[in-house]
Amino acid sequence: MLKDLFGVVPATAAEALDVFDESETVEPDFMFGTWRGAELPTGHPMDGLLAATGWWGKRFVDAETVHPLLFPAPDGASLWAFDPAKAFLGLGLTRRLPVLRNRSLVAPVTTLRPVLRTRAPKARLRSTRYRGKDTATMIYDQVPVNDVFRGLSDDAVIGAMDMRGLRGPYFFVLRRDDSLRVE
Repeated sequence: MLKDLFGVVPATAAEALDVFDESETVEPDFMFGTWRGAELPTGHPMDGLLAATGWWGKRFVDAETVHPLLFPAPDGASLWAFDPAKAFLGLGLTRRLPVLRNRSLVAPVTTLRPVLRTRAPKARLRSTRYRGKDTATMIYDQVPVNDVFRGLSDDAVIGAMDMRGLRGPYFFVLRRDDSLRVE
């Protein structure tokens, strides 16, 4: 199911949980670097939202300096950090207006970049216990979300986004990719 991380095929939530539970735990320092992301569709209510916005990935500088939402800059040669508190305001809107899920939100995100952008870190890395195992977890500073990671290989992880109010985890995959600079 996860052989080609960026040609990810849809899975059921149970299949994704099986892969997550069978994957190795990782230490926070394993996550240091820049990671390109892709959603793992499971029928979750959030499926398609990150892709619709043009989300690129995440950057972990150290345990205290994490940029959880990276987007490509207009120049195509760099990435910029999106303020998650503002992103989750938009999430509330898409939950109330599901028609927005089927539309590309790349142009509005790019246009609103000066307002949505942040240079400050917006999350931290810690080890937490999730589904019976201690593993690296990204803890957002301003929203009730934890992204919990398990290793798929030396350069790939599966992530389970655990958010208060959602019926189950939202899954994504990350592959290490330091090819673009972060502004």
